[in-house]
Amino acid sequence: MFDEECHFEHPIRWGMVGGGRGSQIGYSHRNAAQRDGLFELVAGAFDRNPSDCLDFGINIGLNADRCYATYKEMFAVEAKRKKGIEAVSIATPNSTHYEICKAALEARLHVVCEKPITFAIEEALELKSIAKKNNCVIGVMYGYSGFPMVQQAREMVQRGCIGNVRVVNMQFAHGFHNEEHELTEPALRWRVTPEVSGPTYILGDIGTHVFYLCDFITGLKVKRLSCMRQSFIKSRVPLEDNAHVMMEFNGGAVGTLWASAVNAGAMHQQKIRIVGEKASIEWWDEQPNQLRYEVQGEPVRVLERGMGYLYQDAIDVSPDRISGGHAEGYFESWANIYHRFALAFDAAKHNDVAKLSTILFPNIDAGIDGVRLCEKCVESADNNAVWVDYI
Repeated sequence: MFDEECHFEHPIRWGMVGGGRGSQIGYSHRNAAQRDGLFELVAGAFDRNPSDCLDFGINIGLNADRCYATYKEMFAVEAKRKKGIEAVSIATPNSTHYEICKAALEARLHVVCEKPITFAIEEALELKSIAKKNNCVIGVMYGYSGFPMVQQAREMVQRGCIGNVRVVNMQFAHGFHNEEHELTEPALRWRVTPEVSGPTYILGDIGTHVFYLCDFITGLKVKRLSCMRQSFIKSRVPLEDNAHVMMEFNGGAVGTLWASAVNAGAMHQQKIRIVGEKASIEWWDEQPNQLRYEVQGEPVRVLERGMGYLYQDAIDVSPDRISGGHAEGYFESWANIYHRFALAFDAAKHNDVAKLSTILFPNIDAGIDGVRLCEKCVESADNNAVWVDYI
C-alpha cells in the first residue's frame, strides 16, 4: 500500500508555465503533483493573456502577485523571493519547450516538461549539459509508466520470467482525429501545424509514450529502424496522422510500433506486447490493472494489481494507492511519476548522487530518446522507408 507519510522539510515550491483554463494536461499536472503533498503550487504563467492568467491563478488559489504575464517574468521575480519556486512544469505547445526549459535550468530550477522536450537532438543534449552544470533534474512526462502493472512487467523481464526478449509489438492508435477536427479544435490545430508541433504529429504526440514503455520495461536499445508515415487527412501534410515503424534492437530482438490518430472506432489502443523465448507479457492502458502472462503450453494468466503474488520490488517502486479489486488509473499513474520526480529533485537538492541514481523516473535521457525517435522516423519515411541507424 502507498506510504502517505513521506514528506520533506517543506513541499517543493512549484510553478507552472502553460496549462491554464480548459487545459486537460495542465489539470493533470496539478492533480498529480499535489496529490501527495510533496509539491505546492505557488506561482504560474498559465496563459499568454495576462488577465486570463491572473483570473485563472486566483481562482485556483494563488496570490495575485504570483500570477505572471510571462515565464521570463516569473523566473526573474521568483529568483529574488526568499521562498521562490524551486521547480517548474512546462505544459505548453511543443515549439516552446526548448526555450522555456533552457531558461528554467539557467534559473537553477528543476523541470518537468511535456514531450517532445525539443525539436532537435542537439537542443536536448544542450539541456542535459545545462542541467548537469547547475545540479538540476529534468523529468519528462511519460505518465503511463507510473502504472503498477507496468512496473511488474519490467520486473518480470529483468527476472527472466519470459526468457530473452525476441519481439516487442508497440501500438498507440486511437481514432479521435479520423476527420479534419482541427478546423474546430484549437488543441488539435497546433498539433498538426509543423511550426508548432515540430517534424512529426502522431509519432511525437503519442508514439513516444509507448516507445518509452518499451525502453522502461525491456531496456532494449534500438540499432536501426525503418518508418513509413501517412497523412490521411491531406491538410496535415507534411505531418503524419498514421505511422508504422520496424525496429531492430541491439542483441537481435525486433519490434514494431504503430502510432495513429485515424484508427476509426478505437479509444486509446495503447498496448505493448513483449515476446520472450519462454513466454509473453502484454499490457493495455484501457485495462491498466491487469497484465497478461502467457507461458507457452500453459493457460493464460491475468495478473491483477494489488495481489500478493506480484513482485515486492515492483510494488516498492509503483505502490498501489488502493487495494486490489478497486480501479486505479490515469491520475494515480501520473501521481506516481510526480512522486518520483519529487524524490529526484530532493536528492539533487541534498547532493545525494547515490540516491538519485536509484530513482526510476523518465529523465532527460528518456526525453532525448523520444526526440531521436522522431528525427530518425522522419529521416527514414522521407527517404522511402529506408533503414537508418538509430545512433
